[in-house]
Amino acid sequence: MGMTITEKILAAHAGKKRVVPGELITARVDVALGNDITAPIAIDEFTAIGAKCVFDRDRVVLVPDHFTPNKDILSAMQVKKVREFAKAQGLTHWYEGGEAGVEHVLLPEKGIVVPGDLVIGADSHTCTYGALGAFATGVGSTDLAAAMATGEVWLKVPETLKFVFHGKLAPWVEGKDLILHIIGDIGVDGALYMAMEFTGEAIEALSMAGRFTMANMAIEAGGKNGICTPDEKTREYVKNRALRKPVYYASDPDAAYARIIEYDAAKIEPTVAFPHLPENTRPISQVGDVTIHQAVIGSCTNGRIEDLRTAASVLKGRKAHPDVRLIVIPTTPAVYRQAMDEGLLATFLDAGAVIGPPTCGPCLGGHMGILAEGERAVATTNRNFVGRMGHPKSEVYLANPAVAAASAVAGKLAGPEDL
Repeated sequence: MGMTITEKILAAHAGKKRVVPGELITARVDVALGNDITAPIAIDEFTAIGAKCVFDRDRVVLVPDHFTPNKDILSAMQVKKVREFAKAQGLTHWYEGGEAGVEHVLLPEKGIVVPGDLVIGADSHTCTYGALGAFATGVGSTDLAAAMATGEVWLKVPETLKFVFHGKLAPWVEGKDLILHIIGDIGVDGALYMAMEFTGEAIEALSMAGRFTMANMAIEAGGKNGICTPDEKTREYVKNRALRKPVYYASDPDAAYARIIEYDAAKIEPTVAFPHLPENTRPISQVGDVTIHQAVIGSCTNGRIEDLRTAASVLKGRKAHPDVRLIVIPTTPAVYRQAMDEGLLATFLDAGAVIGPPTCGPCLGGHMGILAEGERAVATTNRNFVGRMGHPKSEVYLANPAVAAASAVAGKLAGPEDL
């Protein structure tokens, strides 16, 4: 019996020829990641266990991105703690200010994560890096502390669910719609502690941005990780970025899966997740008349240059509805600069948008777009739990960048073809 791509990566990092689902392993970590919310706790625990030095100053990465630029005294103190630790440890990868960005876009962009890696991060959306063909998963801050000290992590090998998307994507359908379709199908706990492997012609046709989006939201189905098999698009993406030599894995033809789920991609419409769970999905043709007050385009899910291009193509020559606050947040300085060079920022400004600095901002209800009681937002973010973007009686509707842009213009949930 063969192994899945996830099992192969875990076996290699555990120093074993083979692993099987349910097996407990201790594995070598390639990258250990923390941010301004989770790293301070990890630093305290790192100190508490008597650790003096991180296991490898090139492999521990700290990125303040959640409450930055610092929104208040508490967030400033948290970042100060992380900054001082990074400097004391001589970390190679400490990014702040004009060098920082949303962590899960920044790390692949800078080549810090490469195919074949085992990555842990004290942030649930660390699973984003699976788009590169890496095993990446979120952990708690205490697990991060141990990994920073030892370079190892304890894991249970997950079973794998295989999702096969046949055929071609319909117009305006992107990776966001595919992953929302999955979550709507299997539920927010449908892949609990399982690897989610994405494959098929429609996945192969996706850009790397679309694959990052899908892997990013694996956690919203309870997944341990999301992963795509590396191909020529992957190789092209990492070619001039990778700081280390990639290792390319693929599942064996006779690998065992807990379940194989197949979809006809051509039948999937742009999809919207209604409050208050990502599984509460509806195709755009069935969203009804839902007035919105805010549209957010950004986040580690959909704030890459490809996402901004899509949104700008919808907004070109149009204005946001007078009752809608349109917020656009490029995810890294490089994305910001590219959007500026391509004239995308001018399009957003002409549409009446507020353009924010690279930050998580409103995604987690941090800042730069908090909702008041009774307000509704359509967002390209990844979660729409109660109070996620502000007041407990506000609502968040998850959608792709084209739908978010079209909705901003219409003043209600709408697709580009409705304009």
